[in-house]
Amino acid sequence: MAAGTIGNYRGSVYMEFSRVFMGLTLAFFHVRVADFLRKHDHELATTFRQHGLPIPGALPEPAAHALFFVMGIGVALISLTRIWLTLH
Repeated sequence: MAAGTIGNYRGSVYMEFSRVFMGLTLAFFHVRVADFLRKHDHELATTFRQHGLPIPGALPEPAAHALFFVMGIGVALISLTRIWLTLH
């Protein structure tokens, strides 16, 4: 292997482990993230409605929590799969 290839390989693996960490962090804090985004989505929707743009409201709370949990676990699992495929 050339030196550049090894450097790219290590950088790729480090990036994948970073994605695993970010996915697990999102899954761990999914309630806080979902509540934060729902609050700002509600404020933004209110502003648009005041200016005459009818847009749908925020997701229901349980759906938002489930969505962010599944997204976090999904990112972590996809990254773990990519690491496994890279090593085998």
